[in-house]
Amino acid sequence: MTHGYYESKPELIKRLNKAAGQIGGIGKMIEDDRYCIDILTQISAVRSALDKVALELVSDHTKHCMTETDADKKDMKAEELTAAIARLIK
Repeated sequence: MTHGYYESKPELIKRLNKAAGQIGGIGKMIEDDRYCIDILTQISAVRSALDKVALELVSDHTKHCMTETDADKKDMKAEELTAAIARLIK
């Protein structure tokens, strides 16, 4: 079974690795007693990077998992996606 993100997997991994590096950089900034606003700016950048990953996964799920499911499972898939989006925007 392939997941909806199969084709975008390399890009998703690249984005996640970049975010992981940014998180490490934030830790170093704190260790180095950097200016608070600069640290907050980097936190915002990490959030943005993770949001892009999440949106790509939502898009891939919609294109793949929701369109390739049985008609009787579409409501369940829609509820599942809605719940996942709700968790993201909390």
